[in-house]
Amino acid sequence: MKRVILALVVSDMKTRPAGIGNTNADWMGSLPSKLSAMPLKHLAVPGSHDSFTYWVDVHAPVGPDQKVYVKYLATMFSVLAKKVMVKWSMTQNLTFKEQLEAGIRYFDLRVSSKPGESGNEIYFIHGLFGHKLMSVWDGGGLEQGSKVVCDGLLEINTFLNRHRKEVVFLDFNHYYAMGAEHHVYLINMLKQVFGRKLCNNCAVESITLDYLWQNKYQVIVFYHHPSAQGIPVMWPGNKIPAPWANTTQPNKLTQFLETTLRERAKQGSFHVSQAILTPKANTVAKGLVWGLRSYLVERNLPTIMSWVEAQRPGQEGVNIITSDFVELTDFANIVIKLNNLLLSEQDRRPR
Repeated sequence: MKRVILALVVSDMKTRPAGIGNTNADWMGSLPSKLSAMPLKHLAVPGSHDSFTYWVDVHAPVGPDQKVYVKYLATMFSVLAKKVMVKWSMTQNLTFKEQLEAGIRYFDLRVSSKPGESGNEIYFIHGLFGHKLMSVWDGGGLEQGSKVVCDGLLEINTFLNRHRKEVVFLDFNHYYAMGAEHHVYLINMLKQVFGRKLCNNCAVESITLDYLWQNKYQVIVFYHHPSAQGIPVMWPGNKIPAPWANTTQPNKLTQFLETTLRERAKQGSFHVSQAILTPKANTVAKGLVWGLRSYLVERNLPTIMSWVEAQRPGQEGVNIITSDFVELTDFANIVIKLNNLLLSEQDRRPR
């Protein structure tokens, strides 16, 4: 398949892309012992929103996550409609490998089957279909010896094999056109690919990097669906709330983020601060030829990043922060460096 190249207006920001030349591939493993001993829910972790959308398939049908009128327009004006959808569906430019090397450790994953396609194959999705989670499977089950080749999942696992102290959050939070058999397929695939790297569901407070390293765990999977109930390596969605502001206005977004942070301490869970703006139908209409990145994201990044830079991790502070187009600023570095505030805080405590 040919990769879709999205023509975008060049940003005025003269920052180095986060996925190029940075040294964040081992940032967790490089943390001071004071931080690796802290609950992971107290650390600042950079994440990406709609993490897989660096490639979408313009030749496939519009995804089942779209409204009826969008599907109708895509049918009537196929080429034009999909060109617009590409500009507004893609929220990342970096591949999984590039995001991991840049320091991203939380992945926001939305998945779907492809209606009309035989088998149980699962695709990443956001308006348009993206890569398959798994490219080849013999169809006879996931017994030992089955032939398994994966796209996104294998890319993540390959990185983890090379960076043994790095830990990722895989948050499967939206499912489309998926029956019981699709969920069985996906859960089994996750178990097959990551194996002993999968951390068992337990008390969030007990999860530290030291604990994960000791047990050789590198993957925490959150599965927001009843199909995963009772499966030890599938964490329920209520252990990683990700409140959504659903606004196009950066000031309303930051107010929402502040409000939800004040509530997180009583939840006893991980927490995702979605530092993202969400386009409305009229936003897309106004910025039709520009797209999400140049019309909505770039012009509002200074306000959003000012909020990020002013945060402090800890029990009542930020934990995971997600962003669109993580390479536009030094996003991952900025979030990772927030953890230094925890060190200075400890140094000030009486001995």
